Amino acid sequence: MDRMLVVLFDNQTKAYEGKKALYELDNEGDITVYAQAIVSKNKEGGALIKESEDYGPLGTVLGTTFAALIGALFGPVGMAVGAAAGATGGVTFDIAKAAIGEDFIDDVSKMLTPGKVALVAEIEEDWTTPLDTRMEAVGGTVFRRALSDVRYQIHDENVAAMKADLARLKAEHAQASATRKAKLHKKITELDTKIQDRLEKAKQQRQAAEAEAQAKVDILKAKAAVAAAGVR
Repeated sequence: MDRMLVVLFDNQTKAYEGKKALYELDNEGDITVYAQAIVSKNKEGGALIKESEDYGPLGTVLGTTFAALIGALFGPVGMAVGAAAGATGGVTFDIAKAAIGEDFIDDVSKMLTPGKVALVAEIEEDWTTPLDTRMEAVGGTVFRRALSDVRYQIHDENVAAMKADLARLKAEHAQASATRKAKLHKKITELDTKIQDRLEKAKQQRQAAEAEAQAKVDILKAKAAVAAAGVR
């Protein structure tokens, strides 16, 4: 199952120990790491304290929920971290909220006080015990949430409601007086513009999701090829 992971530590040293444990679990086959970053919160909002550019295999894919989550947790400064990890192309915080849930973001934000250091990662795991055991051993507090496609259902429902309103306005426009027609025409134009904007945004999000999904498939294929080569 694909999950978003946030592990909080008291300092940077512990966070790097957590990152090492994360990749050990990946090498042992307990999880697959798609992307990760180490971030700390400060008075300005957030800051990347990672020394290298290694964000994991998925870190270079534009529009990932992983990058949007960093933006949602760390605000404008944190979004710069997300941009470095691939969060360009109009990614907004609501992507992370819709895919993960605002309660998850709220729970993490309450614990993410200044001085705390977070290991943020997108992973695939079947069992939680291996990761929890390793992270707890190095002093980490684990938050995780399965990714969801509910955002697409919500979007479709919203657009359908807006289109229904548009149809009613057009019907009313056809029977209205000349004075009323002008006012209704303005409302029709504004609503139609909103619908087109929603559709374009959804298109971009779906394209980003497809690219992310394909990247994950490529990562799993590469891992399988390495494992097969090791057996020979």
